[in-house]
Amino acid sequence: MTFIESLTLMLALMYLASLSYWSGQKWGAVATLLCSLGAVAITLYWPLALGLLIALPAALALNRFAPDSLKHDIKINTLREGTQHLLALSLLLVAIQYTINTLLLKQGITPWLMRPDVVDAFLPIAGGIELKAIISLNLWDQTHPAAAVMLAAVLITGLLCKRAFCGWACPLGLVGEYLYSFRKRFIKAEFAPPAWLDWPLRMLKYLLLFALCYIVIGMPAQTIPHYLDGNYHKIADLKMAIFFITPGLITLLCFGLVLALAAWRRQGFCRYLCPYGAMLGILSFASPLKIRRDTQHCLIEAKGMKCDKCTRACPANIIVHTKTTVRSDECQACMRCVAACPKSAALGLGLKSGHRLGHKGLLALVLAALFMLPLGAYLAGFWHSQTPDSIRMELIQVINRIGH
Repeated sequence: MTFIESLTLMLALMYLASLSYWSGQKWGAVATLLCSLGAVAITLYWPLALGLLIALPAALALNRFAPDSLKHDIKINTLREGTQHLLALSLLLVAIQYTINTLLLKQGITPWLMRPDVVDAFLPIAGGIELKAIISLNLWDQTHPAAAVMLAAVLITGLLCKRAFCGWACPLGLVGEYLYSFRKRFIKAEFAPPAWLDWPLRMLKYLLLFALCYIVIGMPAQTIPHYLDGNYHKIADLKMAIFFITPGLITLLCFGLVLALAAWRRQGFCRYLCPYGAMLGILSFASPLKIRRDTQHCLIEAKGMKCDKCTRACPANIIVHTKTTVRSDECQACMRCVAACPKSAALGLGLKSGHRLGHKGLLALVLAALFMLPLGAYLAGFWHSQTPDSIRMELIQVINRIGH
């Protein structure tokens, strides 16, 4: 685990502790702090220790000097946007570190900068095959273990809190928001397709998900050990990097389509093409947390007023103001509808029993899934790739000749 990964992890855990403390759940803050201290004590790994030494004073300073509006009354949209930008910044630093590491390997120089294992999160097929190997063969891959860990973490967020990963953490969703906003500055009109066309377009991401699942599920279990031990798997991340860095004409056309789609319609890529969104959309039906409307407090039933602010705030165009429970697979639990509602008791994210989870609690769940699982995997020795730099250096020189 590199320093950037360690610092991001510790900052996330310390902020998780702060959220628990501000919400009155002091036991949660203590438990998170003890887990972080325990991880450093067990590993005696200097990046984790240094990350904690930076993150802990930062969290204490935030608790001490931050205004009450930031600690207790921080708005939903402010918290979500801040989280998205910080996670995107972290991934940008990871990308820079990975690029330097790869360039040094390409030049035949032993890298002085470690490879960040979290880049394996961009290997969903490898992660799926590794999870299949664990379940069916009790075989734990040591080449790209972080791929399985991060895929499992994202799946857990879907089971716990719908598509909150999409709404609160995904950097591609954030880029899409910027592209859409940029287009709206010059072309104000909306270009949402009619309902008869929108539904078939939404199915495209499920077809892509089906194709990825077919690759994973269709691979015979007896061939998995050979694949995981093969040269292609050893440099799958480098193959992925080269695919993006030196794209061909067809790849460029696909990239252009994705960018145009994101600018054309708000959350266009998420809605029509993202297989991760499709996977989380399916899992979201099993999540106990859903956006629920209390008709006793809603202005529509309680006061006989016309109000559709929640619907107008929804980036997925879900009709919220007429539903008691939002079950749509497009709901990203972004809570924009909750932020827009003029009656705080009328709309919220909660359980069927009536218990509600605030936006800070939702963020705490997302952070716990995305960072606690990787920390546990690292402590168990199932995070860092065991492929030596010398092997990667040798394979990268002949990467174009290495196939499946």
